[in-house]
Amino acid sequence: MHSETIKRILEARVYDVAIETPVDSSRFLSQRLNNEVLYKREDLQPVYSFKNRGAYNKLVHLTEAQRAAGVIAASAGNHAQGVAKGATALGIRSVIVMPTTTPAIKVNSVRALGGEVVQFGDTFDEAAKHAQGLAQRDQLTFIHPFDDPYTIAGQGTIGMEILRQVKAPIDAIFVPVGGGGIAAGVSAYVKYLRPETKIIAVEAEDSACLKAAMDAGHPVTLDEVGIFADGVAVATIGTNTFDILKHTVDEVVTCTTDEMCAAIKDVYDDLRCVSEPAGALSVAGMKKYVEQHQIHGQRLVAVVSGANVNFDRLRHVSERAEMGERREAILSVQIPEQPGSFRRFCSMIGQRNITEFNYRYADARNAQIFVGLTLDPSSTDRLDLIAQLESGEFKVTDLSDNELAKVHIRHMVGGHAPAAGSERCYRFQFPERPGALLKFLDKLGERWNISAFHYRNHGAAYGRILCSVQASDADQAELETYLDQVGYQYWDETENPAFKQFLGA
Repeated sequence: MHSETIKRILEARVYDVAIETPVDSSRFLSQRLNNEVLYKREDLQPVYSFKNRGAYNKLVHLTEAQRAAGVIAASAGNHAQGVAKGATALGIRSVIVMPTTTPAIKVNSVRALGGEVVQFGDTFDEAAKHAQGLAQRDQLTFIHPFDDPYTIAGQGTIGMEILRQVKAPIDAIFVPVGGGGIAAGVSAYVKYLRPETKIIAVEAEDSACLKAAMDAGHPVTLDEVGIFADGVAVATIGTNTFDILKHTVDEVVTCTTDEMCAAIKDVYDDLRCVSEPAGALSVAGMKKYVEQHQIHGQRLVAVVSGANVNFDRLRHVSERAEMGERREAILSVQIPEQPGSFRRFCSMIGQRNITEFNYRYADARNAQIFVGLTLDPSSTDRLDLIAQLESGEFKVTDLSDNELAKVHIRHMVGGHAPAAGSERCYRFQFPERPGALLKFLDKLGERWNISAFHYRNHGAAYGRILCSVQASDADQAELETYLDQVGYQYWDETENPAFKQFLGA
């Protein structure tokens, strides 16, 4: 099975620029999960990610003519650094096309490693298309981030190291999936030598291109891709990688943003390492897999694939980690607008801590409060809490899985605005670059009056906005024509209960 891939892995040249990373034992997560948890520490690579392995292995297999002409790559971070470091070590010119939304810390890192940075487009796809054009124009060799046999083989050395370092039987190895390079390399090698070891591929729920391909039987392109875990934000699984993965992966697990944030915290508690969202994805998948299958007493390895995270993003991670661990519930609770109601509410929640409480007077009869409460992370505690409050004749809406509530509404609770009249509410995602917000406001302000607005920087490549405009249902088609012209991804949240209960007119 894939004997050529195994041969390439065994012959791969990676250690001129990469190190053999350790496998570390978990102190806390092993105890919590009642399994032996081991971390493969790719965050300790010189570029803080596994990507230098595959990039360098591809570079050393170029012809002399290709080396002389130079190479080009498109990347927003980890692959860019891997190519730049490897090319510099080999004396090869490297051009890296990065989206204009790429944080300065990553751009500066690529330049420091010897890469020539060209910034183009708002997205990776735009940057990649531009890189392909430059490759043809300047006769540069394009270094693909994942869908190349030599890149796959370079990443496969991770699997070779795991089997050499962990002598005892391994029940399952959890590997993150974006385009599939690391998963294909690791799974091909491990399944060849230890077919009894399960390979569990882990994807972000909003960029699950491998799961989509597995369901369809061939690679498919996702209509939309989430960007929180930017290291795995890929719309289409690689052709070469899928050819391997469809035979070697035992199961695909998908994880939410909150679950990744909780896993970042778990890795930090165990290792004092701050991983990036994609770096902790395998840990999030492992936790979910253990819960779903109720396994215990097994030896599980999770690949911590990288630690290139913007410091600004940690605020968002810390906010969402408790939700991912199911240690916090976000609720909208309607209580009578009268003295003593809040005290009665507090007496009913017992010993639970209130993590957040937002309230603004809006109605003489009922008060609508936005409240965060600590939970016992058991599967029933949130439902028990809601049932308890409803038994006291409080009307409860669970917002714990409501993205609008967690990103925007919690920062906006201020009461309704009857004077605003009919409103429509939209949630937007736009490239985080100078002028993007002004473009949005200029376009919308030509025709529509904004009645509510919230924007908060999360340290990511994309900004997120809540915007309400004074418009009736009859105006919806015309309004959305304007929004389409703005060109930013958006969602209609007019009927979202969080908006209706706290802001809607």
